[in-house]
Amino acid sequence: MAIRGIRGANEVAANTEEAILTATADLLIALQQANGFAARDVVSVIFTLTPDLNAAFPARAAREMLGWTDAPMLCAAEVDVPGAPGRLVRVMLTVTGGGAEPARHVYLRGAKQLRPDR
Repeated sequence: MAIRGIRGANEVAANTEEAILTATADLLIALQQANGFAARDVVSVIFTLTPDLNAAFPARAAREMLGWTDAPMLCAAEVDVPGAPGRLVRVMLTVTGGGAEPARHVYLRGAKQLRPDR
């Protein structure tokens, strides 16, 4: 069984519970569509938020909005690097399946600036 690491990020409209959960759900849905995995394929998830976002845990969106209830999840704050872009939620998923296909990393909205090569 193949295991893949998949990365992604999304810009969050505001430091509100609704905005964080919506941006997280949008990102996870885009990652699922791009990589063709199901909730049962998710082994673990690490979320990070920039220091200006603290109104909600992104893991809540995965559990409550998408039904990802079996995988362990961790939420953490990004390093507060001067000049770094703000209002971002990032994720690193570990999933099973996919064979030899390369992972398709997804960067949405203002997060596209993080990886212009993607």
